[in-house]
Amino acid sequence: MGRNIVRWTLVAFLLLPIVYSVTANGRPVVDQSQLPPTYIPPGDQMFRQFCAACHGADAKGHGPLSYSLKVPPADLTTLAKRHGGKFPYSYVSDVLLFGKVAPHGSQEMPTWGPLFRYLDKPSEAAVRQRIKNLSNYLATLQED
Repeated sequence: MGRNIVRWTLVAFLLLPIVYSVTANGRPVVDQSQLPPTYIPPGDQMFRQFCAACHGADAKGHGPLSYSLKVPPADLTTLAKRHGGKFPYSYVSDVLLFGKVAPHGSQEMPTWGPLFRYLDKPSEAAVRQRIKNLSNYLATLQED
């Protein structure tokens, strides 16, 4: 399992520039060097940067990389519906921090926790804030 985390983290780092350029949609690119070192991006920005390549800009699971995956990405707009009508903050946080392991033991998606820890070292509070921002954004996308 450790090799999967390393592999997905490497893939994520390699894909970030591509994903960001594909999802920027004409928006001005933010010069990260001009931001304070404690800056935590808003959830929508992190979604575009880390999630949209697989889950799609609309979060329905049809991103540009979704067709190359063995397991199709989840429709993130139905998380609340699939969890009794309430957005599952704890579940989403756990998946982002630790990944989601399929019944057969393989990693279904990248584990973002290690990447966030790398980006925000040594601040666990910053990692938690990233997860919170992303979770709050996903909660706004829920279908009725």
